[in-house]
Amino acid sequence: MQSVQDLATAVQRVVGNVEKVIVGKAEPVAFSLIAVICRGHVLIEDVPGVGKTVLTKAIARSIGCTFKRIQFTPDLLPSDVTGVSIYNQKSGNFEFHPGPIMAQIVLADEINRATPKTQSALLEAMEEGQMTVDGVCYRLPDPFMVMATQNPIEYEGTFPLPEAQLDRFMMNIKIGYPKPTDEVNILDSQQHHHPLEDLVQIMSAEELVLIQRQISAVHVDTSIREYIVSIANVTRNHQNIYLGVSPRGSLALFRASKAIAAMRGRAYVIPDDIKLLVKPTLAHRIIVTPAARVRSITSTMILDEILKSVPVPNAWVGGGKGR
Repeated sequence: MQSVQDLATAVQRVVGNVEKVIVGKAEPVAFSLIAVICRGHVLIEDVPGVGKTVLTKAIARSIGCTFKRIQFTPDLLPSDVTGVSIYNQKSGNFEFHPGPIMAQIVLADEINRATPKTQSALLEAMEEGQMTVDGVCYRLPDPFMVMATQNPIEYEGTFPLPEAQLDRFMMNIKIGYPKPTDEVNILDSQQHHHPLEDLVQIMSAEELVLIQRQISAVHVDTSIREYIVSIANVTRNHQNIYLGVSPRGSLALFRASKAIAAMRGRAYVIPDDIKLLVKPTLAHRIIVTPAARVRSITSTMILDEILKSVPVPNAWVGGGKGR
């Protein structure tokens, strides 16, 4: 088993490789890799043209995973996602033809354009790593991850994701517009061809699975675990929040903190890891009250307030004694 430092080096090589394509967006790239390491799913919510699809393709290519893209539209059927059983006249039997969900990294592009019935086709796959078609259960490949995108400014002809499905996404990240200097670099890099074509594989899927198993060994002190639960509990009793963070949200923050600690070469989690990951892991799980929305209060603003109010545990080093 490799050391935490070796693990951090391996993951940082993947991050650096993806950043050759996604210029000047170190944080969204790192957050996406955290979800990959934690066997989580990512919802990328941003305006068109900032690189949501390219980010997913770059990650899949860097870690040697099979990749499938599903363009969600209002007429897409659940069987278009999961696959369908077709009758074979020669054999006299039904043969299952798997859909694009049978891949290691699945891009659900513009997921909110599909009907709720089709969106629900992803629920079993995202939560249990399997899908059931005509009463038969099929295991999905390992590793398996859904990276979904949606456009936050265009609502005509869309179907908002239900809370149950939003809660299954480990992270909700935004890429944002590049800085002017980064955008100039993007123009330069794509004069002749797209840099994605030159992207090489840095890690194999088997190596990724090994790293996913190693992450569980990262130590999280009792005080850090209590800190996570305290943050989640405040969201459940906040005057501006209608629905707070579920235990699944606490678990997502817990696992993500282990991953970012390992990516930074540490075998233990510190409070700063929690603070950095609170918004991408918890904000999309919170439903703000109508009165708060009228006052333009958002879930991220509430989380900022909560982080200031919840006592931070004493920083400590190495997983043994406090100081």
